[in-house]
Amino acid sequence: MISKACKYGIRATIFVASKQEEGIKLNIKDIAREVDAPEAFTAKILQVLNKNRIITSLKGPYGGFYIEDYQLEQPVINIVNAIDGMSVFQECGLGLKQCSATHPCPMHDQYKIARDALLDAFQNTTIGQLAEQVNEGGSYIKNLHY
Repeated sequence: MISKACKYGIRATIFVASKQEEGIKLNIKDIAREVDAPEAFTAKILQVLNKNRIITSLKGPYGGFYIEDYQLEQPVINIVNAIDGMSVFQECGLGLKQCSATHPCPMHDQYKIARDALLDAFQNTTIGQLAEQVNEGGSYIKNLHY
């Protein structure tokens, strides 16, 4: 449903937000390593997030990516909208172009329920809430490596 870029963007934003209280500005290399994403891909995603004011960047020797207090209150849907757009919440589960309530695919009704639930979760969950879960140690944004 959402792209790999969007998943990386959400993880990167949560990571940056989780460091907000420490006042740390993070570089692309550290963010990419933490979210298990390629550096160049992470850089492009961070540019989009900065352009859409989801995270903030500062250039120069003391620069990096960080998040401001007001940005913690943004819902996760802002990240999805910035990277993938809102059309992902109207797409057919089977990829048909003509799928609708009047011309449904075999998965239409079930997929719509799941899609609407995900939209609701993204609209009603803030970046700050997710960062707090990571900081409390109950949630993780990095894959386990054995």
